[in-house]
Amino acid sequence: MIMDRFENLKRLIEIISILRSPQGCPWDREQNHKTLKENLLQETYEALDAIDSEDFNELKEELGDVLLQVVLHSQIASEEGKFDIEDVAKTISEKLIRRHPHVFGDVQVKGSEEVIANWEQIKKQEKPERKSALSGVAKAQPALLMAAELSKKAVKTGFEWPNVDSLWECLESEIQEFKQEVSKGDKPAMEEEFGDILFTMVNVARWHGIEPELALLSANKKFKKRFQAMESLAARDLKEYNIDELEELWQEVKKQG
Repeated sequence: MIMDRFENLKRLIEIISILRSPQGCPWDREQNHKTLKENLLQETYEALDAIDSEDFNELKEELGDVLLQVVLHSQIASEEGKFDIEDVAKTISEKLIRRHPHVFGDVQVKGSEEVIANWEQIKKQEKPERKSALSGVAKAQPALLMAAELSKKAVKTGFEWPNVDSLWECLESEIQEFKQEVSKGDKPAMEEEFGDILFTMVNVARWHGIEPELALLSANKKFKKRFQAMESLAARDLKEYNIDELEELWQEVKKQG
């Protein structure tokens, strides 16, 4: 009965195999792990959009697109003799069992904090060759996500601001340093100092339990919604408005939520 429920999963695997075959689709046959990187990233973000919109039909479709990427990468690897979809499922299954000894073993935990601590300790045992506390941070991920992960890992070693006030002082200092470079017109230095501001802001977010990537995605979504509302409210092309008129439109839109 359980196997019957996964008939469509088996069907998807077979479809991808056919698409990659000599009699399959020219585009699919041309793809490799690197050419599909952007697709994987794009499909993941579209799934996140569906989650935010709480559109579950859309989420079902977008998760299917993510699954397609997993199966396609696995098929390519299988053709290269490296691994297949069964190996992928086996690896993650074994990892989940290994990292949940409180469920699949005899370990006792009192709450989520101990679960996370055990998880991190098991990870270290699995990959002892990693000497740095910052090892394992994916280089290909968006910079904001990478900054958040680097910050979290560094803090676990005790490398942390003594209190949030000192963090705010650091942020103010970074802003002043950026302003100094702006006054000099030194573009590379400006870029470096601006990066320091962003990294410090990531730490501010961490102190307050905020995921910076999600916060920025939300801000982007809000700006897009309000700007498009401005366009709808305007009686003529926005380019024909002066800055005061645009500000008035913006404030009107903000009142609407």
